[in-house]
Amino acid sequence: MGSRAETLSHVLDVLADLPLTHRKMMGEYVLYLEGKVVAVVGDDRLWLKATPAGLASLPDCPRAAPFPGAKDWIDADSALDDPDLLITALRGIAADLPAPKPKKPKI
Repeated sequence: MGSRAETLSHVLDVLADLPLTHRKMMGEYVLYLEGKVVAVVGDDRLWLKATPAGLASLPDCPRAAPFPGAKDWIDADSALDDPDLLITALRGIAADLPAPKPKKPKI
């Protein structure tokens, strides 16, 4: 079952201070910051990539796989009532991740 557009809209409203972009993939939404995958809206929940900064910012949030076969991510749905904390976590996650690889030119 895919996530509802209303859930994505709510998450983007809460995180409006960040220049997030998103893309719909297989019924779920992938969130990008600085061109890096930092979060997923899956099963109508907010999942953040489990990097050192993300784990340090949200130590009390549970970790689980947002979809079958995935590594554990941070289930940050309960933190949506604290936008400042989420923004700090997402900025830290983006800083932990490598720069995106340049796209190959289409032939």
